[in-house]
Parts: sequence; structure tokens; C-alpha cells
Amino acid sequence: MYHHIASLEKTLAEFTGAPYVVATDCCTHAIELCMRHDKIKKIDSMTCYTYISVPMTLVKLGINFKYNDKKWIGEYNFEGTRIWDSARLLHPKMYRKGDLQCVSFGNGKPIDNKRGGAILCGNKKDYDVLKQMSFDGRNLKYNKWIDQKTFNVGYHYNMAVEHAIQLNHLLKIYKKKKNYLPKIIEYPDCRRIKIKG
Repeated sequence: MYHHIASLEKTLAEFTGAPYVVATDCCTHAIELCMRHDKIKKIDSMTCYTYISVPMTLVKLGINFKYNDKKWIGEYNFEGTRIWDSARLLHPKMYRKGDLQCVSFGNGKPIDNKRGGAILCGNKKDYDVLKQMSFDGRNLKYNKWIDQKTFNVGYHYNMAVEHAIQLNHLLKIYKKKKNYLPKIIEYPDCRRIKIKG
């Protein structure tokens, strides 16, 4: 049944120009996995205009960061890292070589599947590590997880099969679009809130 997820990852890779794609249950978890994978301890700065789950994730991970007041359309970079929140961007050949870009399939996103995310990545090593991290530390060469005797710590952030099936269908329709320009969305200023860790 996981071939539906593999099919989605392959189609997204071809569409975005990324060599590899890891499907996840949401964009916020995709960002978390990238931060964990790259062992990020500090972000030079990031936009203050974003969804609350993003700074909450950074607080949860103990990452030091400060805000800037940059407005963005489609995506923004966590400055000082190779990680991008590309939640509102999805267009052909959007992948930036060497970077990790996290896309979203949630409400109001380019493809609205209610829930889902993915990481665009550039090499098989990143793919293998992020895939295992997203899937409870499981190595996909084992059909049954009980047959795997050693696990690195993983997270239950894998995409649901039913979401992958729906996304495969929606992506076929989306690829026929003539215009992939992202919508301009106004986010509140996260500097106005305090997150207690």
C-alpha cells in the first residue's frame, strides 16, 4: 500500500525538479525533521509573518532564533540554514539545489488536500535519513517493522496512504494549470505573541 506514497514522491520530484522528495503528514513536521536532521541550534533570523506552529516548533526544539520583518510570497528561508518554508509555493522546477524545501498540502495551499506535506531534497543520503525519521525510524527494506532489529529515533510523521492517493489525483489536475503564481497571504506578526516553552 505504500507504493501510493512512493508514486506521489516520484511525481512531485519530477514536477518540482527535486532529485528526491519525502512525503510527510504536514509541512510543520517537515520543517521539524529538517531542523533535526541538520542539527540546527540557531537561526540568524526568520520572518515574523508566519503561522504559529513554526515558531512553536523552534521553541520545542530549543533553537535560538530572532525575527525579521520581511514580507514574503510563496516561501521564506530560515536564514543561516539551507531550510525553506515553501508552504505556499508549488511550481515546476522550483527546487533550489542543495537546499531542503518544505511544502504543504493543507487548507488554502496550492493543492488543498486538508493535510499533508513534503520535503524536497537533493541527494539520496538526505532522502534516506529524512524518510526513516518521518516513518518511526523504519528502514523500508523491511516489510514488517518487527524484522528490523535496530532503530534510530524516528517520528510518526509519515503521510497517510489515503492522503497520498488523493494527492496523486489532485496533482495530475494541478499540473495542467497555466499559472502557478502563489497567492499573497497576510500572516499576523508573531512578535506580538509569547510562547511559553
